[in-house]
Amino acid sequence: MFDASDPRAALAPASTAAAPTIVGDFRAADYVLFHDLPPTVEEPGLRQWIARGCNFLVAHAEGDADAVLAREDQPDEYALLLPDAAMEAEVAAGGERVVVPGHSLVIIPPGPSRVTLRRAGRAVRVMTTRSADLAGLAVNAASYATRPARIPPLADWPAPPGGFRVRRYSLDVPPTPGRFGRIFRCTTLMVNVLDRDLRPRDAAKMSPHHHDDFEQGSLVLEGAYTHHLRWPWIPDMTQWREDEHVRCGAPSLTVIPPPAVHTTRAEAEGQMVDLFCPPRRDFSAKPGWVLNADDYPTPN
Repeated sequence: MFDASDPRAALAPASTAAAPTIVGDFRAADYVLFHDLPPTVEEPGLRQWIARGCNFLVAHAEGDADAVLAREDQPDEYALLLPDAAMEAEVAAGGERVVVPGHSLVIIPPGPSRVTLRRAGRAVRVMTTRSADLAGLAVNAASYATRPARIPPLADWPAPPGGFRVRRYSLDVPPTPGRFGRIFRCTTLMVNVLDRDLRPRDAAKMSPHHHDDFEQGSLVLEGAYTHHLRWPWIPDMTQWREDEHVRCGAPSLTVIPPPAVHTTRAEAEGQMVDLFCPPRRDFSAKPGWVLNADDYPTPN
């Protein structure tokens, strides 16, 4: 249920025919508060916090100038987010070297790659859990010792017609009435860099909704947000869960499971990024919502 002012109110309802028939398997949400945890991986000049969902993972890095984030045998595309305008990095992959200014999102091709921070700051990588080395390091890896029954196996979307390469997109995209955030996709991921919240969210305009068969990752970059979650009541009372109202500061990752009803309230000025793996068909079907749609076709 969306407030009429929310662009998502115009989304077509999901087909009930496609909804999974699973009744139970109500899993808990994961709230990974990076700001309260020691780094998952630490080396001279570089600290990383790693958490995962079923299909995706986040590696949030804070590094000095010249720190390197390297992948030797990356199995698929991944995203690099440089949220701060003062940041700068060099991406080497697929025979290219691209200098990327801050406030950018970069899609990096499969195979070996190196991200060199040219200035001290933060860099966020979003990958699939096919990157098993990083997925195994996730602080919440135990949550996925058993794969969630509600989530289908990950299937890639079609390859870009121009082939895999480094693709850089500026986040300096002004809001447009009727468009929801700043959405980018590749063959594996959808990243929605939401518009910055300048004040606490109007409590009369919340957006409780649910997803049948995919998780949502909510990455808090700045400020603080409260996630409100409620699970359905079904005949099997052993599956019932208490409502949750969890305040998450920056940086943090919340993984919201299906079919939990959820909505999030900004508690102060801040910014959040929503993550989906694979990309969402409903968002992709809205004209103008996916800002790099010309680079990545949708499945038939």
